[in-house]
Amino acid sequence: MTEAPRIFGQFYHISQGMTMTETGRRMISPFFVEEALDCLRRQGKSPKKVLAAIGLPARIEGPISAEGYGALWLAIAAEMDDEFFGMGGRPMRCGSFTLLCHCVLHAKTLDQGLRRALRFLNVVLEDPAGHVEIADGLAQIVLTDRADGRSAFAYRAYWILLHGIACWLVGRRIPLRMVDFRCAEPDHGADYRLFFGAPVRFSQAVSRLALDASVLKLPIARSEQALKQFLRNAPANILVRYRYDAGLAAAIRKRLRQVPPASWGAFDDLAAQMRMSPSTLRHRLQAEGRTYATIRDEIRRDLAVELLQTTTLGVGEIAARLGFSEPSAFHRAFRKWTAKSPAGFRRETATASGSR
Repeated sequence: MTEAPRIFGQFYHISQGMTMTETGRRMISPFFVEEALDCLRRQGKSPKKVLAAIGLPARIEGPISAEGYGALWLAIAAEMDDEFFGMGGRPMRCGSFTLLCHCVLHAKTLDQGLRRALRFLNVVLEDPAGHVEIADGLAQIVLTDRADGRSAFAYRAYWILLHGIACWLVGRRIPLRMVDFRCAEPDHGADYRLFFGAPVRFSQAVSRLALDASVLKLPIARSEQALKQFLRNAPANILVRYRYDAGLAAAIRKRLRQVPPASWGAFDDLAAQMRMSPSTLRHRLQAEGRTYATIRDEIRRDLAVELLQTTTLGVGEIAARLGFSEPSAFHRAFRKWTAKSPAGFRRETATASGSR
């Protein structure tokens, strides 16, 4: 019997299908499913056959579980012999993701691991090509295209792979500060914003993913055995474990979003509300790589972006709504978050929307 192709560290058997379970929380938009199936159609292959092989109906009308989407990714990769849905300059042949993980496993820091991963993907895919730029406290992974650019789905797939590996290497979710897409906003752009849990902009000069530069110093200490376990569950574990809405930090974020920033209490008050001692809450947040201050900053940042994009409120009024004592403090914080002034960000967003 011919050995089945190894995909994302797993042996994929179409004849056996795959049993899927619901996450109960993290569901994948049907638009993302349809975009993945379109990749099959462009190569003249039958989506119905692939969907049937993993026990999904021929017509997907609602969200599916992360495990279901992971199974679909595996099935499409097997059918196309391409783990990047046929969207690169060259196919990412089955087994490439496993080799990529081995390539970065023994890096000493996340900085070294990311740069190795980008070199690997540049060689395998050829186009797009990625590199790291560091400025204004941000580490930006920038993608350049030889041709006219790609779909939002292609860039999203690239970010899923790269961000997922990075999070696994350091053992925690790495918060995203900004996600830019070179392409125009698709009809379901809201799904992209919800998926990343960070400010998302379309019609930009380049596609980029921005992280705090400080995370590049994080050490990597993963074993070969840990890698085997990671690969057994990929890519579904990337979609579930390192989502922005997982863990204690997500529960705190949800609690804080229910009240105005100006009414947020002190850390000890939060601990009491959550029936924990301050030391226990602090320790559990540290295990997720988070702090109360960073969670509050992220919410303020997201609210600031939303208010600047969707309202005509003055910068001073936005600053007050976000709980800043004065507009100058808001200006400093917003520059730290986005490397732009609030007014500059609003003008840029308005220009991009007008061009669309």
